[in-house]
Amino acid sequence: MRYRARLRFTDTAVVIASAVLAYVLDATLLAGTPGHPGPLWSAVAPALVAVVWIAALTARSSYDLRVVGRDHTEYRRIVGATWTSMSLLVVVAWLTASVGPRDVLALAVALPLGLVGLIGSRYAWRQWVARTRRRGTGCMTPVLVAGHREHAERVIRRLNDAPYRGFVVVGACLPSDETPAGETAPGETPPLDGLPGDEVGGVPVLGDLSRVGEAAALVRASAVAVSASGSITTEVVRQLGWQLERVGVDLMLTTELADVAPARVSVAPAAGLSLLHVAAPRFRGSKFRVKQAMDWVLAAVLTLLASPVLLGVGLAVALTSQGPLFYLSERVGRDGKIFRMFKFRTMRVGADREVKALTEDNDGAGPLFKMRTDPRITRVGRVLRRYSLDELPQLLNVLGGHMSLVGPRPALPHEVAAYEERMRRRLLVKPGMTGMWQVSGRSDLPWEEAVRLDVYYAENWTPLQDLAILGQTARAVVSGRGAY
Repeated sequence: MRYRARLRFTDTAVVIASAVLAYVLDATLLAGTPGHPGPLWSAVAPALVAVVWIAALTARSSYDLRVVGRDHTEYRRIVGATWTSMSLLVVVAWLTASVGPRDVLALAVALPLGLVGLIGSRYAWRQWVARTRRRGTGCMTPVLVAGHREHAERVIRRLNDAPYRGFVVVGACLPSDETPAGETAPGETPPLDGLPGDEVGGVPVLGDLSRVGEAAALVRASAVAVSASGSITTEVVRQLGWQLERVGVDLMLTTELADVAPARVSVAPAAGLSLLHVAAPRFRGSKFRVKQAMDWVLAAVLTLLASPVLLGVGLAVALTSQGPLFYLSERVGRDGKIFRMFKFRTMRVGADREVKALTEDNDGAGPLFKMRTDPRITRVGRVLRRYSLDELPQLLNVLGGHMSLVGPRPALPHEVAAYEERMRRRLLVKPGMTGMWQVSGRSDLPWEEAVRLDVYYAENWTPLQDLAILGQTARAVVSGRGAY
């Protein structure tokens, strides 16, 4: 609750500041021009804009603790609320004929400015929450798991092994035939303080399914996660919902859908049933045209901004070791097409022919060949690799349409030849200069996790997620984690 209050305070400060700044600029720069100032855009205008904006943020459920700090839904709701605010203010102003062109211009300045501030402040709060969770000092949602022992254990391990998601399992309730409580004498009620010696997934078993509500209240759980199984019928779930309603605890139903983004899942009512619809991933269409346009524009801007760095790195490579400036590597792109990827050369000439002799010292996962202390790397190359400066020429591959700014890691042909069917799905999108693999640990990740992240990205990516990954890339590059 305190976190929600902090978000409201920060959002209110941001929207008021953006509206006041737009009003000041409007009054200062446009004073004396025709149509300025309009009746609406007066000293009370910033407060009016702030009220409408905060109301839209509330109406869009942007303060729902089940959303904030968890995925990109939070940002989408902020964008939607901002668009709603602007539309409502302009329409009302037009209907009442109370503003002039300059007033609309001031609104057009205030709302985009505030949108940047809102997203920036929410991102900053997310970083604070992430640090708090890593330290184990708060911002966690206590959860009670209910279901069969095997299913419950799987849910417990997945939640407790990923504390950054914000959930911690504090207890479990199992069917009566799977708990020692089922062995009590007829009519006897076992104490609800944990069954001696009975645990599942490292958390205590607190009773059977008939006492979920009491158990949740005992351990102060904020939610109960019910794992799917044959005996967890519709009637059982309904009874659990009634129990939890009395103690004010949320009910969550787990599914076995692996690596499906929430944006692809929707619930549709049909003849008294709730059907969980999972949209198939799409690998063509307008979303990809947006990605292509975004890639080209951003790559062009980044190439222009990075041109002094490109020139400096190029001189450093040319002056410190013999050989070509660039290293051209054949990589597998979208739909299995081969292309030549550009990198600044970081190894001595002929390094490719030395791989077989160094195989025993391989530190890479799966088919990757990586060495933490590779003797083939030049002194300048070691610095370039640590900060990923050797990959800057890949901007040319992005401009040429062979790569994307964000995507799966560009794979070598011999790696792709060893792919199983699941791994080949990463070839349905363009490889990227950066991606989920790079911002999650790079070469320090287990091979299976690296593949899972690439496949998840290929099936679930969004433009907003791409922008978030680009933002995280800067931090990953500075830290140098997993870069060798």
